[in-house]
Amino acid sequence: MELMTGLLKEMEEDIKNFKEYIAGLSTFNWEDNAFLLPHIPARWGMYEVYLDKKMKSSGSLHENWKFPPKTLDDPSDSKPSDWVDEAMIDDPEDKQPEDWDMRKKIDDPSATKPDNWDDDEDGEWEPPKIDNPDYKGDWYAKRIDNPAYKGVWKAKQIPNEKFVENVYSYDDIGSVGFELWTVNSGSLFDNIFVTDSLDKAFEHADAHWGKISEGEKDAQDAYDKANAPPPAPDSDDDAGDADLDDEDGTDDEDL
Repeated sequence: MELMTGLLKEMEEDIKNFKEYIAGLSTFNWEDNAFLLPHIPARWGMYEVYLDKKMKSSGSLHENWKFPPKTLDDPSDSKPSDWVDEAMIDDPEDKQPEDWDMRKKIDDPSATKPDNWDDDEDGEWEPPKIDNPDYKGDWYAKRIDNPAYKGVWKAKQIPNEKFVENVYSYDDIGSVGFELWTVNSGSLFDNIFVTDSLDKAFEHADAHWGKISEGEKDAQDAYDKANAPPPAPDSDDDAGDADLDDEDGTDDEDL
């Protein structure tokens, strides 16, 4: 059970990181397109994401991804017992008006006890309830700034032994992998290009992806038009009904 819980937490973090990674890409039509999606880790722990050679997202690897943080909460530090972290309080000078009626229902003043009501057999008679015309809702005191408020308490920070400053540099890359989650089949990947130069990446893109994407939409539209199914003919039943209407000279509008 502990192992399963750990795996689920890792999956949640992966999904969170993936959503952050594709920030700004949600308006793109992913279907039936040849698109270029390089992930560009840069120096100083920053990253950039380009879609079709246009930047769509950027940020800090340490801030936007779940790398070990630089500092951790000191487990030996605890919030003082007199620490006030309530920013707003009820105004002690604000009092509920005497005529403030919070009863939603009241006894019907026009109701009377039936003459044949027997308390011994029928129990104690109670008048029916009606909506209170003077009902004003729940009363709440005005809120004011708490003069004793000390702010949000945070534990003291200590260095994290697992923190790594350089999370973007690799001396050797032996392989490239894809972790995919898709509901549509037919996705193809080609021309995987690994480089430390954005200019070289764009040159490679122009020589490969650029040629593939040229005229792609026009070719797809022409193919769809050429292979579109013919329009469905009118059914025999509809044609027969029309003939009957013509024979007797009666249309639906005449009935």
